[in-house]
Amino acid sequence: MAASQWTFATAVETAKALAHREISSVELTQLAIDRIEHHDGKINAICVRDFDRALEAARAADARLARGEREPLLGLPLTVKESYNIAGLPTTWGFPQQKSFIAAEDALTVTRVKDAGGIVLGKTNVPLGLGDWQSYNDIYGTTNNPYDLGRTPGGSSGGSAAALAAGYGSLSLGSDIGGSLRVPAFHCGVTAHKPTYGLVPTRGHTPPPFQPLPNEADLAVVGPMARSAADLSLLLDVMAGPDPLEAGKAYRLELPPPRHARLQDFRVLVVASDPLLPTDTAVRGAIERLAADLAKVGVSVVSESPLLPDFAASSRLYMRLLLGFLGATMPPQVHAEASQAVAHLPKEAMSLAAERLRGLALSHRDWVQANNARFGLRAQWRALFAQFDAVICPIMPTPAFPHDHSPDQRERRVSIDGVEHDYNDQLAWPGIATLPGLPATQVPLGLADGLPVGVQIVGPFLEDRTPIKLAELIEREFGGFTPPPMFAD
Repeated sequence: MAASQWTFATAVETAKALAHREISSVELTQLAIDRIEHHDGKINAICVRDFDRALEAARAADARLARGEREPLLGLPLTVKESYNIAGLPTTWGFPQQKSFIAAEDALTVTRVKDAGGIVLGKTNVPLGLGDWQSYNDIYGTTNNPYDLGRTPGGSSGGSAAALAAGYGSLSLGSDIGGSLRVPAFHCGVTAHKPTYGLVPTRGHTPPPFQPLPNEADLAVVGPMARSAADLSLLLDVMAGPDPLEAGKAYRLELPPPRHARLQDFRVLVVASDPLLPTDTAVRGAIERLAADLAKVGVSVVSESPLLPDFAASSRLYMRLLLGFLGATMPPQVHAEASQAVAHLPKEAMSLAAERLRGLALSHRDWVQANNARFGLRAQWRALFAQFDAVICPIMPTPAFPHDHSPDQRERRVSIDGVEHDYNDQLAWPGIATLPGLPATQVPLGLADGLPVGVQIVGPFLEDRTPIKLAELIEREFGGFTPPPMFAD
């Protein structure tokens, strides 16, 4: 099946074409549907198809366009991560016992997307409980990386990233607590943005069978995914803004503009690796090349600063708070076993695995103390962003790795330049932005041995437009998304 000129077009470009009647929404939607039906047997990105309703919505969008109506996403086909509620469709989070759960209403952000004219093609695959950097479960099977079907597309928004890379629409909705937006975007060579914590409401991004209530789940965000940074802004503007059901938050926050419009005006701190969790030759080399390229065009590039918070200390704190949050909903026996194990853990045990164990047994007193340490960390980041506009650093230590479905993640290993590391230690690089609640944008940097590599750009609190703008300028200057050869036609 030959790719259309619209298959890998950006959402911004396509929206202009729709407004100018160069193509119809029905045509775009049918092109995406045809592509899914032709290719997704190999990739398995779309786990729930909603094609009939998508075509109905596309016909309605064309009628609105013909009347001269304009909305940010009017007529654009897109996908949504399986973990979002969409009325009439299953929401399972990969749990087999929830395979028959049907959502009664749309998640708030899905409502906003539909109100802005977006056409939902279907839902994208996830790992069990959204708890992996691979995307497989017993209900929907395994999603493969479009650049190498034997490798992970990342997780937990792996289906969304694979769908974008394969040309199934130009936008997708994902979520992130352990890198789940940025990691799959990195592994599939697309873009994603982890918003500032609390910027985008999470109501309706809810594990079944719980009610879709307003909530502020610690560390967790929902956000946009795309193939270009400018498209991230388009979708973020639709998704962002407080939940009107939250008392005292019935206002709409206006994000400040990016700090700079020209690439040369940015001041960036670039970190390519760290002894705590090294990056391999491909990832480290891509970041170092980007730093050199930025310097050549006049960007102020610095490779170290005493203002940068200690990576090892903040990573240990992140592990503790993350597992404290996740562990709170685990079965009582898990908490009891973790508490017993922590009682025998030497105080001098400082590994990230030790901190994850401590997190599982975290008391409220310990959580308050850890949270106070997070306040101090945020102050450090504020001081850093008085001298820098962005921090460029890894999102994962290696390109996409081969599928590994061994049941106990604690037994898995990731090989970094031939040295094995704890699989779950890969949380450290996503955590650099997640723990302080900072915005972070993943931007692709091409291919290394056929696999995508990229980098995350961490920005100041509530200045989401700054890392997105820098990502856009990097794309423009040095190239962005590269279609997967197997699915480029």
